[in-house]
Amino acid sequence: MDIFWGFFVLFLLLIISAIKGISPAYALIIGLGIFIYIGKKHGYPIKELLRMCLTGGKKSLIVLRIFILIGGIIATWMAAGTIPTIVFYGIKLIHPKLFIFSAFLVTCVVSLLIGTSLGTASTIGIAIMIMARSGEVYLPLVAGAVLSGAYLGDRNSPMSSSANLVAEISNTDLYKNISNMIRTSIIPFFITLIIYGVLSFLYPISTTSSILSEGIGNIFNTNLLVLLPAFSIILLSILRVDVKASMLISILISLIISISIQKFSLLDNLKFLIFGFKMKDIHPIAELLQGGGILSMMKSGLIVFISSAFTGIFEETDLLKFVVDKINVKKPRHKIFGQTILISLATSIIGCTQVLAVMLTHILSKKNYRINNLSREELAIDLENSAIVIAPIIPWNIAALIPLTTMGIGPIGILFSFYLFLLPIIYWIELAIKYRLGRLSV
Repeated sequence: MDIFWGFFVLFLLLIISAIKGISPAYALIIGLGIFIYIGKKHGYPIKELLRMCLTGGKKSLIVLRIFILIGGIIATWMAAGTIPTIVFYGIKLIHPKLFIFSAFLVTCVVSLLIGTSLGTASTIGIAIMIMARSGEVYLPLVAGAVLSGAYLGDRNSPMSSSANLVAEISNTDLYKNISNMIRTSIIPFFITLIIYGVLSFLYPISTTSSILSEGIGNIFNTNLLVLLPAFSIILLSILRVDVKASMLISILISLIISISIQKFSLLDNLKFLIFGFKMKDIHPIAELLQGGGILSMMKSGLIVFISSAFTGIFEETDLLKFVVDKINVKKPRHKIFGQTILISLATSIIGCTQVLAVMLTHILSKKNYRINNLSREELAIDLENSAIVIAPIIPWNIAALIPLTTMGIGPIGILFSFYLFLLPIIYWIELAIKYRLGRLSV
């Protein structure tokens, strides 16, 4: 019973932090203290519980390195004009009569390139919402399209922290996981495209003119050379170069372009790399085109580390044994994934962060996959098709709250993020059909 109350208090703390705009790290720290206390009540020494926390936290180190590189990528891509140019051309590609359809596609591309849903929402997402407001289209529908595109890219990008997290905790190959993710995304992606295509005709806008694209053109050199950092990531990913090495190479290319083409000094770039990109002159788009930097990822990194510390306790104690024992039984493949969906839903509701939802789902499910003779790759793709996309459909989960707040839209936008709903449903149907036909491979 004390485990239930521990999760309930953690849930309330995370909800309060979300409402008040406080970093969830503080709620997680308090929650971790609560579970250390509960562990002590169950007979585990404090010293041993702290060791478990540290052991769990160490598992996040690979993801923390990715976080640092993501902060560097965003800052240097801003300074090089890469992200502004992607937004600049992305806006131009959006057709008024296919606005929602185009918004989804452009968001997918941007998110695939930068590997972060929040970065996507705070750049191209805001630009799209500015156009949507000027064109008087139904805003929650547009926000849903952006949220769908942001998480399609965030899920499939080699630079995505969530993709690297799943690969790390499941001990699987990142690029093999991405290959499986792309394969299982094809049908949901095209159905989502059709839905947004139909809705585009029903809800067109009169114009896509934007002050944003004009401002970018006045401030940055937007020739195609500035897209080299993004193209390098794509090429190196195709060649299956280690993602950390790929990101470092991209940062170096960005620094060269920033200095030679955008005319920022080396000192400026070093400041951007650490503190994030910010334009000195006052301009209407200055607040939009800023961010990144290594320090900006410290809070996110702390959240990941603390979430991993929770897993250290749960993995080495019997605190969740009453749940695990009920889960670990032989069952058909599609029912295993259905169970993983339900676990992901519960952990996304209680955990309020995508990271904690993924890690708790992994802890509760991994033994069940072994019992049913399923591979680590099958567990990884199930996590990608459940917890990763379910967290953003929970209104108070950080995965949904921050992107929607950034775009200035309420939770109703989630109802139109069709891709997030279609992916787990269609994958479950695919597994059920395979089970009937006796084809159970990933």
